Amino acid sequence: MENKGKYYITTAIAYTSGTPHIGNSYEIVLADAIARYKRKDGYDVFLQTGTDEHGQKIEEKAKEKGITPKEFVDGVAAKIKSICDNLNVSYDKFIRTTDDYHEKQIQKMFKRFYDQGDIYKGSYEGLYCTPCESFWTEAQLVDGKCPDCGREVKPAKEEAYFFKMSKYADRLIEHINTHPEFIQPVSRKNEMMNNFLLPGLQDLCVSRTSFKWGIPVDFDDKHVVYVWLDALSNYITGIGYDADGNSSDLYKKLWPADLHLIGKDIIRFHTIYWPIFLMALGEPLPKQVFGHPWLLQGGEKMSKSRGNVIYADDLIDIFGVDAVRYFVLHEMPYDNDGTITWELVTERFNSELANILGNLVSRTISMSNKYFGGVVTKTGVTESVDDDLKAVVTGTKAKVDKKMDDYHVNDCLTEIFALFRRCNKYIDETEPWVIAKDEAKADRLKEVMYNLTESIIIGATLLAPFMPSTSEKILAQLNQPARDFGDLDKFGLLESGSKVCEKPEILFARLDIKDVMEKVEKIREAQKAEYEKENGIAPAEDEKVVDNIEAKDEIEYGDFDKLQFRVGKIIKCEAVPKSKKLLCSQVKIGSEVKQIVSGIKQYYSPEEMVGKKVMVLCNLKPATLAGVKSEGMLLCAEDADGNLALMVPEKDMPAGGLIC
Repeated sequence: MENKGKYYITTAIAYTSGTPHIGNSYEIVLADAIARYKRKDGYDVFLQTGTDEHGQKIEEKAKEKGITPKEFVDGVAAKIKSICDNLNVSYDKFIRTTDDYHEKQIQKMFKRFYDQGDIYKGSYEGLYCTPCESFWTEAQLVDGKCPDCGREVKPAKEEAYFFKMSKYADRLIEHINTHPEFIQPVSRKNEMMNNFLLPGLQDLCVSRTSFKWGIPVDFDDKHVVYVWLDALSNYITGIGYDADGNSSDLYKKLWPADLHLIGKDIIRFHTIYWPIFLMALGEPLPKQVFGHPWLLQGGEKMSKSRGNVIYADDLIDIFGVDAVRYFVLHEMPYDNDGTITWELVTERFNSELANILGNLVSRTISMSNKYFGGVVTKTGVTESVDDDLKAVVTGTKAKVDKKMDDYHVNDCLTEIFALFRRCNKYIDETEPWVIAKDEAKADRLKEVMYNLTESIIIGATLLAPFMPSTSEKILAQLNQPARDFGDLDKFGLLESGSKVCEKPEILFARLDIKDVMEKVEKIREAQKAEYEKENGIAPAEDEKVVDNIEAKDEIEYGDFDKLQFRVGKIIKCEAVPKSKKLLCSQVKIGSEVKQIVSGIKQYYSPEEMVGKKVMVLCNLKPATLAGVKSEGMLLCAEDADGNLALMVPEKDMPAGGLIC
């Protein structure tokens, strides 16, 4: 097959704050299917994936576990890489943003931007979401929370370097307008233009001083490079870009990328910030950024706290690698979110993989052995029913090509399975078991078996990018190599007299949903136990109780009514000087702010306190503690070991709300 040139495809690099679930892993399977297809179709493909390993969230998680950030990310990165391997992903490069070469190039790029006047020093005051590593204004919040992840944001102010986004905005708008293929699907392009570019870009914070786990700014050691400049640049550093102009031959060959494959939630960073960084470097922009939808668990985003997380490894243990690949690729629509449940995967496994594909291969090989000792012979005794089968089979490659051109990968599998369905229908139409009863029709039966075998070879070859192991198993049972993709529109290349294996291997044995769900229940129990352990939640059966508290005398309702409890929001908190136990909090209660001193320094840092909604005894007579005035009391719970935990409302309640 002719060499169609280079094809450089990347995924977003996975953030190493935890193990990715199947919704995250979907992206690398999708990228792998595209990469494998392009290779088969004559392209010189390079697939890059990897891990994003810096940031405040990782620094905090490492601290919780009592290890260094590097030790933490080493463990998570290894797990992410193993998931890629378990899913049979054919990546050419697995980059880590802690790689020495990457870090050095980021420092060079930052200095170059600064010297060019693209970066300036200022300060940032806003609302910060730690999980997303993003600053927001009050107007950008949704119901008072981060618009990206829905979590709490906290006030933050710090010195930072900023990138002048507006300097390149008009040029980017022109590029998008003159390159309609740049952002796909079109709905993502419209969102970026209407919500961000046309209203005017704000300058972007590109350094931080409030944490240390990042790439140091080498000319200002108080600062570390902020996550997006660091992470996005992996697409060029991973293939040998050098900011001093000494880029590798691989970089010169591969850049610009043909496709950045990313989730729809990070489309803004890849279609606005990343192109502008490249413009500032004087490098070409990627040819296309495709923002794929999400894979949801029963219509909801996966979350450990919800207990609805599905991991690739668990799916593989029950269904096998290729069944998992088939499901996530086939069930994800082009522009809308897909759904995954254990029940749905089981249903697709049985109805499509076992019934349609597995049964077809098994029946064909079994009949070849039963009637002709496994020998497949072309006789030329044809009937009109053969013509439609051949038309479907030889026309499938062109249909799949068209779907793959715009990354409708789910439709590619639909077309391939339409081929297998047509083969099953052909068996029903020709009824080989009936023909076999008439010895005079032996040559016709041989032609039928030849047609089926040839059709399955073509279908199995097309299946290889999506289900590589299954494709290999099918072809091995037929004792045939994969076809050249350039020959898939030709029927009859199977050498007459070829022989299939003596006994077909069961590709997909039907599963009992009851057995599957019993295994799933054990998985869920293990996940629940792990979540509770990570978050310090004792399992119900081991729940500790405190029962040695001396009871106080009963009181009248009037006694209780003298106390006023309200919801307060901590807006500022700091340690009390010269005290090992005390924190001083500024607590907003309605329109009033009270200063409250609490002996909880052992259990909470000042940073953790800010933003919390707490239960406050408001009408306690003011007192002075360690020389600091306290105007109330924060309510806490205490266990048998003397550990304290703040009492917080179960649901989000407004500051000042009455507790009654």
